[in-house]
Amino acid sequence: MAKKKTFEASMTQLEEIVKELESGNLSLEEAVKLFEQGIKCSGFCLKKLDETEEKITLLLKDGKGNVKEEPFDNE
Repeated sequence: MAKKKTFEASMTQLEEIVKELESGNLSLEEAVKLFEQGIKCSGFCLKKLDETEEKITLLLKDGKGNVKEEPFDNE
């Protein structure tokens, strides 16, 4: 059974890919393969962030369907 891909796992994988690419210890072919994987991880993360933003916007709508924007305050 395949594990469900998560935002956090993709970010961790992307960080590892960046470290590998920055190391300079890869052949051109290996670097291109890692770069392609990084692009896929980045795209997945951006999609998840967009989905989350849409959910938050829905949660902020009032009874009339108007979006009420408020600054985020984590205190």
